[in-house]
Amino acid sequence: MSAIKFSMSSQSSPITVADYRERARRALPGMIWAYVDGGAEDHVTMRANVDDFDKWSLRSRVLTGNDGRGLAIKVGNTALDLPVFLSPTGMTGLVHWTGERAAARAAERVGTRAVISTASSYTVEEIADATSEDHFFQLYPWTNAGTGESLAKKFVDRAAAAGYSALFVTVDVPVPGNREGERKRGMGIPPTLSPSRMLDAARKPQWAYNFLKHQRISSRMLVDERGAAAAVRSAKKQVSLLRPELCWSDLEKIRDLWDGPMYVKGILDPDDAATAVRLGADGIVVSNHGGRQLDGALSSIEALPAVVDRVGGANGVPVYLDGGIRRGSDVVKALALGASAVGIGRPYVYGLAAGGEDGVAHVLEIFREEISRTLTLMGLSGIAELDRSHVLRRT
Repeated sequence: MSAIKFSMSSQSSPITVADYRERARRALPGMIWAYVDGGAEDHVTMRANVDDFDKWSLRSRVLTGNDGRGLAIKVGNTALDLPVFLSPTGMTGLVHWTGERAAARAAERVGTRAVISTASSYTVEEIADATSEDHFFQLYPWTNAGTGESLAKKFVDRAAAAGYSALFVTVDVPVPGNREGERKRGMGIPPTLSPSRMLDAARKPQWAYNFLKHQRISSRMLVDERGAAAAVRSAKKQVSLLRPELCWSDLEKIRDLWDGPMYVKGILDPDDAATAVRLGADGIVVSNHGGRQLDGALSSIEALPAVVDRVGGANGVPVYLDGGIRRGSDVVKALALGASAVGIGRPYVYGLAAGGEDGVAHVLEIFREEISRTLTLMGLSGIAELDRSHVLRRT
């Protein structure tokens, strides 16, 4: 791993996640940017995910002689060099043709892992062939409409055979969120192109060239094809497979399919967290799907303490968080409030859009440097020392 350097980069190089966000915005056509950076309805929850971190202040102690470099953790049986992993994000081939394959490779370079989405632009086998480490798989518990055929066993078996070491089951998508911004820009289901949108895409020549050459824009676990037509088919198929009637007994069945660590993602309520653990979950991911599902739901950081109090802490159940992480100080606050680690979605997608694999790796290095610097300025030697005494609620 590269050493932490507390230094300033040149003005022309991105030095923050916000810098990468701006580069990604400039690199992508409007309809793709709406998919990457948008949320449900009025974006209340999406904004709160970010803004609610500001409700917490960090406790600072001086002259401790500590350097804040102790960042290592474990997720399941996998050791990570920093407490940040890549959350599952669907169809990242839309932002850069290398997609999840590049993201997983970048995570390895930095000493962490990626959670590969069921809706990935690459199959689990393609990603496993391109990487050296054991990454994680995210499962949507989809069922074929009409036939009642569960796809969970097929996907889980493929992930296990390809060497994935942990399963993340997403439970907060019984129906698609109402992402009005995406729909207005043509990224509804199915996506729709118009002359003006095609012209907008043509103004991003590098993106358009790779779009036409590689066509990594469909969910390859669902549709083993490339191209715009395949993307439309996979989007329609995803909606047809969603299950509003999904219930806790379905989670029990999935638990029986997977021998390794299983985490339930999309939990905001402590009662739900307790039920998931009782039914065999090895951990919880506090998440509201990046503000892309129920607008008005709690932000992830607001929901975290109650979930930790119910199932984490002395109970020993790891609780992870994703949603709203934009700074290393956000990671530190989440860990102090009881999270075992955090996942990032949009930040790594910004890096992917702007710079492919290198961009993702650099975003993760930015987090590493910011986390270590924050801990040093707080007077701590590493994340193991963090607890709730290190954060104060602003009044």
